[in-house]
Amino acid sequence: MTTPDRRTPARLADQRALLFDLDGVLTPTADVHMRAWSRLFTPYLAAHGVAPYTQQDYFAHIDGKPRYDGVRSLLESRGIRLPQGTPDDAPDADTVCGLGNRKNAEFTAELTEHGVEPYPGSLRFLVAAIDAGLSVAVVSSSANAVQVLRTAGILERFPVVVDGLVARQDGLAGKPAPDTYLDAASRFGLTAAECVVVEDATSGVEAGRNGAFGLVIGVDRGAGADALLAHGADVVVRDLDELVHELPEPATSAT
Repeated sequence: MTTPDRRTPARLADQRALLFDLDGVLTPTADVHMRAWSRLFTPYLAAHGVAPYTQQDYFAHIDGKPRYDGVRSLLESRGIRLPQGTPDDAPDADTVCGLGNRKNAEFTAELTEHGVEPYPGSLRFLVAAIDAGLSVAVVSSSANAVQVLRTAGILERFPVVVDGLVARQDGLAGKPAPDTYLDAASRFGLTAAECVVVEDATSGVEAGRNGAFGLVIGVDRGAGADALLAHGADVVVRDLDELVHELPEPATSAT
């Protein structure tokens, strides 16, 4: 088979696994996260007399990163430096970890109150990929990935979930380092070149590029197509159902 040009979605036909980010790719939990971050940082930044929190802060400093890294990046953008603390810090502790834990509490409250469902186009793409015989995994910086997948009713579709808890336990560097994606590929016994990274965050597509994956798909949920391409996406779509026709034909049983 002739391998198509790297920057075309036709390369999907040559790959063996799809490695999905979660928030903003499979489920609109990015919206839940954005509301939780706003609830955390709007009063916090106001109390410190610095520039107010905006939606663009989420995309520029937080999206796709491990939670504590996102806290630190946002604070540094305002010239605020706090001690790191530890993951056991109480949510009211004035540390990076304390603020991150406070944000997690806000996220859990939002998710419990409003729930979450998969994007319809992403679900169609996921089902078609599984039917075509591709392996699928979730690779998320969130420590809440399993909870979100279960709430969305799609947890059982993913035999591999590499989330923030796994990364911390196994000492894996967060995105934009490729380590979590490489770990997911290795759990299928595959190389990076045999796998597709599917991301909506600039840090995530950069992780895909840094890991030399077979294809990096950017899903533009607000980061912007130009930004996703600049950070490493080979292809950018607005919705994953645009790519269903590029998947291999469904696997069929021999008769």
